[in-house]
Amino acid sequence: MKKVYYLSTCDTCKRIIKELEIGDEFEYQDIKTEKITEKQIEDMKALAGSYEDLFSRVARKYKELGLKEKQLTEEDYKAYILEEYTFLKRPVFIIDGEIFIGNSKKNVAAVKEKIG
Repeated sequence: MKKVYYLSTCDTCKRIIKELEIGDEFEYQDIKTEKITEKQIEDMKALAGSYEDLFSRVARKYKELGLKEKQLTEEDYKAYILEEYTFLKRPVFIIDGEIFIGNSKKNVAAVKEKIG
């Protein structure tokens, strides 16, 4: 399976997808128009190791809600991601049972190497 969770309004997501030259071999899910399901986030967590690894601390709402001052649990991370798409660190690529989370150069390079 090859899938990418992304945000169609995110210039970084669009740039990365274009840079990787991926096409129809991937299933695309725009997380703004097609919400992440509980099963999907649980599957991602199984690959990533934790909900925290999937959670974006740079989302505007992170500051707005004062989450930096709170001690968040795994269940909190899961609930916030399900409630608000901006809390998913993106893009998220799932390629043949491996997960690649976020937009770091290292992560994009790993995706590029995986799709060879």
